[in-house]
Amino acid sequence: MPLAVELVSPERTLFSGDATIVRARTVGGGDIAFLPGHTPFVGALATWTVEFTLEGGGSEVAAIHGGFIEVSNDHVKILSDLAELASTIDIERARRAEEKARAAMIRGEDAEAEGALARATARIAAVGQLS
Repeated sequence: MPLAVELVSPERTLFSGDATIVRARTVGGGDIAFLPGHTPFVGALATWTVEFTLEGGGSEVAAIHGGFIEVSNDHVKILSDLAELASTIDIERARRAEEKARAAMIRGEDAEAEGALARATARIAAVGQLS
């Protein structure tokens, strides 16, 4: 039996489908993977990627900019204020944002620049072009 997965942002449901495995990065807990039959779990998500290995083959990747994940009874629900499927990410824009954030950090503008850098890096990783 597969995992029923939902990725939801305030604007819409970005992904709804069946997966054989879900990989995510939690705040303070590191990377975690969920398979069918996983014990119930609730965690805060770090700004990074979430990957769904689809039941029919292939995968879907999303950049997640914080949020929560809940796993219960082979159902995975991901709630995020801001999430983007890899297929919708403008990689050149993400690279420009990454460069801008790195420059701001060098100038000592740490607080906002650190968050911007994390978001840009997650977008680039979701597209699979992290160097």
